[in-house]
Amino acid sequence: MITLIDGGVCAAAGFSAAGMHAGIRKNRSKRDLALLTSSVPAAAAAVYTRNLVQGAPIAVTKAHLAASGGYASAILCNSGNANTCNPGGEAVAQETCDALARELGIDTNAVVVASTGVIGEPLNAQPIVTAIPQLVSALDASTDAAHAAAEAILTTDTHAKEVAVSFELSGAHGPVRCSLGAMAKGSGMIHPDMATMLVFITSDVAISPQMLQQALSTDVRSSFNMTSVDGDTSTNDTVAILANGLAGNTPIEAEGADFNEFMKALNTVTMHLCKLIAGDGEGATKLLECAVEGAANEEAAKALAKSVITSSLVKTAMFGADANWGRVLCALGYAGVPVDPHGISVSFESAAGSITVCEQGVGVGFSEEKAKEILLEKEITIRVALSDGSASATAWGCDLTYDYVHINGDYRS
Repeated sequence: MITLIDGGVCAAAGFSAAGMHAGIRKNRSKRDLALLTSSVPAAAAAVYTRNLVQGAPIAVTKAHLAASGGYASAILCNSGNANTCNPGGEAVAQETCDALARELGIDTNAVVVASTGVIGEPLNAQPIVTAIPQLVSALDASTDAAHAAAEAILTTDTHAKEVAVSFELSGAHGPVRCSLGAMAKGSGMIHPDMATMLVFITSDVAISPQMLQQALSTDVRSSFNMTSVDGDTSTNDTVAILANGLAGNTPIEAEGADFNEFMKALNTVTMHLCKLIAGDGEGATKLLECAVEGAANEEAAKALAKSVITSSLVKTAMFGADANWGRVLCALGYAGVPVDPHGISVSFESAAGSITVCEQGVGVGFSEEKAKEILLEKEITIRVALSDGSASATAWGCDLTYDYVHINGDYRS
């Protein structure tokens, strides 16, 4: 059984965290530098944005994981500056990794590095290098330390995003209790095609780097790749996971029952973060979920669900609590996959109830008052039933509000 627990990224054995203000951001009340460490080398895996314009830290992290054979001991992340499209950006990222490696007494290839914030502004390595000794001395395995690190990676997010679970895998002498913890940042520039935002996951499971990469690459297809806030894919998106083996389970080196259970636990964590990220979209007031069933195949179901969740007209209708179901059909029609328009049914659901607004491609009579009551809730499901097959998929997003424009109209200030 998979159980939600406290502890965030420090829930798994052997992991410590810290977060502090290093001087990257002007606001001294905001933490801007986070550190995660494993007490022993950990199997590592990562997925990245497919935006062709990528932050310098991605190149450095890719090189480090390739050189280390898929092992890492630390993750260093700053907010306030994306270190993207800057001369010498990779050298700056490498300099911060080198400084951390010296302080921790590890190889520099054991460091995963990430940045988030404004694009095109040079990042000075010195504040980070100067802060590293203090950051390392603040490392702790407490829930408070995990929260401090989660706060330090935020940009326009309104709150930290953390989750942890426990579950059982097989061991030499019976079941072994294992843990997964995670933190994420993401509020704007969220429309991924491989990973999303910044997500850092820790685990005490013993698993090979190859199987860990397989697990992560498979999971993101139905989790983070199905999350969208504004249709903009970031330059710095990275999801990284470290698994140090301290739980003592039988090492996972191939597919099987334990790998499947690990996948279930990982998906529980990533789905939780997807909803936190989508619900905290810039200026958002509502979490939107589009659940599609009856599609011809899984890829079609995913494309249709994402088309609905990314439609500006659907998003604004949800903001205004307007049951304008025609916008949903419109988004389904331009999703780029075959769909029978005469076999589409749509309903809106929330804590206030459920209402069917379209059947077999045409509108049905419904109470506008009841529909508005349903759509005024903070979490709304747009349920789409098709007649093309048996595949299903779910996507997550948010409404589009006046505040989104306000936030992004003066982002650099």
